[in-house]
Amino acid sequence: MTPQDLRFVALIAAASSLAAVARRLDISPSAVTQRLRHLEERLQVRLVDRSSRRLQLTAEGSMLAERGAAVLAELEAMTEALAAGRGAVTGHLRVAAPFGFGRAYVAPAMVALRQAHPGLEMSLILFEDPAHSLRDGQWDVMVHVGHLPDSRLVLRRLAPNRRILCAAPAYLAAHGTPSQPEDLRHHACAVIRENQADTTLWPFTHAEGHGTAIRVHPALASNDGAVVRQWGLAGLGIILRSEWDVAEDLRSGALVALVPDWTPPPADVVALLGARNGRMARTERFLQVLGQALRPVPWRG
Repeated sequence: MTPQDLRFVALIAAASSLAAVARRLDISPSAVTQRLRHLEERLQVRLVDRSSRRLQLTAEGSMLAERGAAVLAELEAMTEALAAGRGAVTGHLRVAAPFGFGRAYVAPAMVALRQAHPGLEMSLILFEDPAHSLRDGQWDVMVHVGHLPDSRLVLRRLAPNRRILCAAPAYLAAHGTPSQPEDLRHHACAVIRENQADTTLWPFTHAEGHGTAIRVHPALASNDGAVVRQWGLAGLGIILRSEWDVAEDLRSGALVALVPDWTPPPADVVALLGARNGRMARTERFLQVLGQALRPVPWRG
């Protein structure tokens, strides 16, 4: 077997269909089917279950994908070790991040990284909530804002970030200013909705230590945080947004922070790593560059 064969099996393992594999390889579905058939004939084993309606590996295919991933990782590690000896960073870095934060901070960090290491290939995948949108194995580094979705992943804290309840002065002038979280039940709220996450339950902790959680009935909902922020700025309702996203709006007066004695849970910016990906030179160098871009914390300047 060749490394190309192992990468091909890895693509199949991560894809939802052979058509998706074809799109990743930029070839026709028939070419993918033919390549798979030739590989199975060469190995004399069936790798994909043709009787399943969804793309599903056989037991042998799953074993090959798992052990092949370890072999590919070791080959990459050896290549990177050789490159590191001459001060270079090589390989293919796959980064996942939320839409807004990815555009504002992750993409510029990747520009700086690519300029310093032109031999490095990079991919940036953006979702509103990548932790619930991507399967393990589709990324090397995931930049996540908020609660850690899986404690099994290696975690690195990149920057502190609060969540802030806020609204535009025009909305408050028309509908009044809530003095405590319970008042939110009588206000229009805008929320983010994606992947069935419970985003209508807003928890708060009082300065004296006791807490509460309010179930809001959203007047507006979107799967894009930038849209929710726009609605807040337009005076359509109350929003709960990350500090990094609305800090400038709060400084300018376009938004006003509410219920100052009550604090929502923090939403720190963290990096999630697979156990193997954390050892890669490209991963480490990316985290160094992004960490430098976030020190001092830019939204608290």
